Amino acid sequence: MKYFAGLDVSLEETAICVVDESGRIVKEGRVASEPRARYEALRKIDLPLDRIGLEACSLAAWLYDGIRAEGLPAICIE
Repeated sequence: MKYFAGLDVSLEETAICVVDESGRIVKEGRVASEPRARYEALRKIDLPLDRIGLEACSLAAWLYDGIRAEGLPAICIE
């Protein structure tokens, strides 16, 4: 089974939604909009994420770099 995470970013917090390959929501949550907190939240999901879609925004480059530095498969989506 493949799993994908979508991140909806705002200045204060980020909503995380994880779906399986059929599009069924398997987990949801919120976390502070900073790389370390986001990494910890994604790690706690404890599923093999095939891709993490990060919304393009003013924080995107900073957050994307932090996620990729942790070895996670992130992409930035416009």
